[in-house]
Amino acid sequence: MTRNALSLLGLLGLLALAGCTKPAPQVLGTLEWDRITLPAPAGERITRIDVREGQQVAAGAPLLQLDVTRARAQSDAAQAQARQSTEALAELQAGPRSEQIAQARAQLAAVQAQAADARAALARLRPLAARQLMAQSDLDRAIAASGNADGQVRAAQAALDELLHGTRVERIAQGEAAVAAARAQAVVQSATLGKLDVVAPRAGRVDSLPYKLGDQAPIGAPLVILLVGDAPYARVYVPEPLRAGVKVGDRARVRVAGGAALQGHVRMIRSEPVFTPYYALVGEDAARLSYLAEIQLGADAATLPAGLPLQVEFDGH
Repeated sequence: MTRNALSLLGLLGLLALAGCTKPAPQVLGTLEWDRITLPAPAGERITRIDVREGQQVAAGAPLLQLDVTRARAQSDAAQAQARQSTEALAELQAGPRSEQIAQARAQLAAVQAQAADARAALARLRPLAARQLMAQSDLDRAIAASGNADGQVRAAQAALDELLHGTRVERIAQGEAAVAAARAQAVVQSATLGKLDVVAPRAGRVDSLPYKLGDQAPIGAPLVILLVGDAPYARVYVPEPLRAGVKVGDRARVRVAGGAALQGHVRMIRSEPVFTPYYALVGEDAARLSYLAEIQLGADAATLPAGLPLQVEFDGH
């Protein structure tokens, strides 16, 4: 056999071996970005929109404004209630005014004089009643009037003592609690008012504005959806036969439809299986559960949009 024939046979053998080499397993998924959803804090009408879909925004940039009329009125009312509670507490802490004490003393002196007069009248009537020179009913009325006057003296004395002792510590504690509650409510209303001016919590790109100018979104409905992060990631479904060999930190090659292969690494893989989505049902994998994984890509993928289909190969498989 000639040397050329031997070379030809060797080349054919290499080609046969290459043809028998099993291709690296691939998993399917889509390209995704981290998303931030900004919900409506109140059911108010949109009065201003500062951005458009696809626009890049910095952290703290204004996005849109909701109607603040009702929230501002509620905030003002809460602030007024907090001031009222504060002044009421200050009044309790200051105690009674000197004029109130003087008035209580004057009232005590008046009822003491009335009680002395009632006792003197009773003393004059008792001898007459003993000699049966007056009706018993008149004596009974005099006794009742004297007792009533003595009771008024005791009540006036107690009122004066209450003023002299000052405000009870329990009432001051109640006043302090009322002030704390009013101030907390004012903070809540002020925070709600501030949330009506919707700003970007992080730098990113506006992906969606579900509502338009003049719309009134219900509470909790998404007003703005932002795509954030320096680069996207691949969300894929790893079939059960490959799960044992894939771990966080492993390198992977990602091929996006219509683009070149990209390098990435596994940033997350779930420990619980999920049902494989329809687009990842390939061959025998259709009968198996899969594990959701995320492949972080680099800056070379920063311009790619979300939703592109892709294929992933893991190193070592």
